[in-house]
Amino acid sequence: MKLLLAVVMGISLLAPAAAQSKKDRQQRSVQGIVTDAQENPLAKAVVQLKNTKTLQVKSFYTDEKGAYRFHGLDPDLDYQVKAEFGDARSPSRTVSTFDSRREVIVNFKLDVKQ
Repeated sequence: MKLLLAVVMGISLLAPAAAQSKKDRQQRSVQGIVTDAQENPLAKAVVQLKNTKTLQVKSFYTDEKGAYRFHGLDPDLDYQVKAEFGDARSPSRTVSTFDSRREVIVNFKLDVKQ
């Protein structure tokens, strides 16, 4: 009886960790590069990610290489991504639940006025 109790308790302790681990594996990310028309990286461009269900918007400034990344995203939700730099703006791009990739790459090329 004590052995059975120990086994049951051991399984119950592992279950939340396994569930959390599975959840972490299922999350997705969106990343990419923002460049100008000549493919020069645009540092400090603003990239916005909008959750189409809650309408919550997260913003990210690109690094010196024009790179951005959003992580920990729910694979069961759609997102819209867009970029802007000064007066240049991209159209919104959709990251769909039908896209099963865990890491989605969305690059932007902006027509920046000099």
